[in-house]
Amino acid sequence: MKISIITTSLNSEKTIENTIKSVLSQNYSNIEYIVVDGGSTDKTLEIVKKYENKIIKIISEKDNGLYDAMNKGIKLATGDIISILNSDDFFNNDKVLSVIAESFKDEKIDAVYGDISYFSDDISKVTRYWHVGEYSEKKLSNGWIVPHPALFLRKVVYDKCSYFNIDFKIAADYEFILRLLKIYHIKVKYIPIILVRMYNGGISASSLHQRINGWKELKRAWIVNNLKIPLFFIFRRIFFKLSQFF
Repeated sequence: MKISIITTSLNSEKTIENTIKSVLSQNYSNIEYIVVDGGSTDKTLEIVKKYENKIIKIISEKDNGLYDAMNKGIKLATGDIISILNSDDFFNNDKVLSVIAESFKDEKIDAVYGDISYFSDDISKVTRYWHVGEYSEKKLSNGWIVPHPALFLRKVVYDKCSYFNIDFKIAADYEFILRLLKIYHIKVKYIPIILVRMYNGGISASSLHQRINGWKELKRAWIVNNLKIPLFFIFRRIFFKLSQFF
């Protein structure tokens, strides 16, 4: 079973080497590693090229944003399973992909996901823990969602359900997963372990303005899929996120 790992980057010289090392140190050998860079002007590509003999494909060109870069990587991937690990994320340990491969031996499963921990400047200090838990329709209406960095999907799911909607600039991952769960009803499996560690931040958290735009996109994700927006959805979403700090 081949697993394709896609790393997207843009001026990521401070973090991308940790990302690359976390992929290359996995004790699972059947890996296809793809790096899709958006045209970095710092030392990102210099760092990536240090490992080019172990990275199957490297692209560096202008794109239409993060989700366009992800789509490029997905279309290039030839693995049975696809994971997107961005350039400021890394796998929690060297056994993550072995655990994932074992879970996908169940042919009924379309997707596997797990937990995430966040850190700030000190990678040894956890600032937030996302204990995801099992999927349910009720939880989805209360603001819950599968964390995309800790989501592994069969490639046939992308082939069937399409890719990220690049009309969404902040929450295309939310819209994509909502679509998979509510429209296509994919079969998911939860693994109650930390799979990925992430830098504490992200597009939607960069400013109040971005947060507001992110909330608007969350609501629009329901609308474009012809789904009824749950009552007090944004308040439920905020409370759901706050619970990750306790």
